[in-house]
Amino acid sequence: MIKQTSLYQQHLASSAKMVDFAGYEMPISYQSAKNEHMAIRNNCGMFDVSHMGEFLVEGNEAVELVQYVTSNNAKNLQPGEVQYSCLPTENGGIVDDLLVYCLNEKLYLLVVNASNIQKDFDWISSHNKFDASLNNVSDEWSLIAVQGPNAEHILQKHTNTKLSDIKYYNFVTGNIAAAQEVIISATGYTGERGFELYIKNKYAAQVWELLLKDGVEPCGLAARDTLRLEMGYALYGNDVNENTSPLEAGLSWITKLKTADDFVGKTFLKVQKAAGIQRKLIGFKMVEKGIPRKDYEILNDAKAVVGRTTSGTQSPVLNMGIGLAYIIDLSLKTGDKIFINIRNKPVEAVITKLPFVTGTSL
Repeated sequence: MIKQTSLYQQHLASSAKMVDFAGYEMPISYQSAKNEHMAIRNNCGMFDVSHMGEFLVEGNEAVELVQYVTSNNAKNLQPGEVQYSCLPTENGGIVDDLLVYCLNEKLYLLVVNASNIQKDFDWISSHNKFDASLNNVSDEWSLIAVQGPNAEHILQKHTNTKLSDIKYYNFVTGNIAAAQEVIISATGYTGERGFELYIKNKYAAQVWELLLKDGVEPCGLAARDTLRLEMGYALYGNDVNENTSPLEAGLSWITKLKTADDFVGKTFLKVQKAAGIQRKLIGFKMVEKGIPRKDYEILNDAKAVVGRTTSGTQSPVLNMGIGLAYIIDLSLKTGDKIFINIRNKPVEAVITKLPFVTGTSL
């Protein structure tokens, strides 16, 4: 059965185009994905991302479990801090990427991708040799992401929490209008200043309607994808998966190889780092006209195949094609010419440093 979030009726009332995404009926767009994209870059928009999964890890050894199954150093987290991380496999792949919230020294919140909720829960459970419990609370919470340069100003009208005091990748628990015990998190997937609001289901529609009245643009998954790609953020299933390592994906900064603690896949990743990776994830911009899509071949100057695209789109801000790709020719670097094989026609592109667009409000 396809699931619906607590905001399903609100999406229908706003004439959203609904699609099946990760087992949920979700809005892909409302009026125009490009307009929704630009609303977040220039003003304020919001997403229903209630399909994301939430796990609570609790107990005397909660941090030890999180430290063992994630690649980043969870022991660095203080209460009120958030960390980007991943769940590595024994052979260096990625089960999922996730956010880790330190609620207190014995309670952590893990936020995982919707398509991986059961897989991630089973994976973490299978490695739980610690005095800690794992509880899937995904169906109890809604998640509204309010993003854009004016997000803080608009949201501040509905809370007595001083939002300007919440640093990037930090959070507090407060109220949003009548919604109690909301986790107000200064995080997002857009590159703009904004907040992700973890709300009990019974309050979700009220908060959504309140923000609609304030002129906040409802945005769908299509705009979410173009926004994250302009920032060069990886999408699970496209740019990272169980066959890509964090080192190949440019995520060495979330891979704690120098800590004393063991974690799943650490041995493999240390060997891989010492030996050198065999491919790397790069960003590219189209020089010639063309829109890159997933699984297009990457060609070098001699027209030999050296890689394959993992994500691609037309950037609304840059008004050109952009994408991510894995390449096996490690001599290629930023500024070098490559070609994207679009419908059997090599179209010129250039390797580009990420992000493609600098967020205006962080």
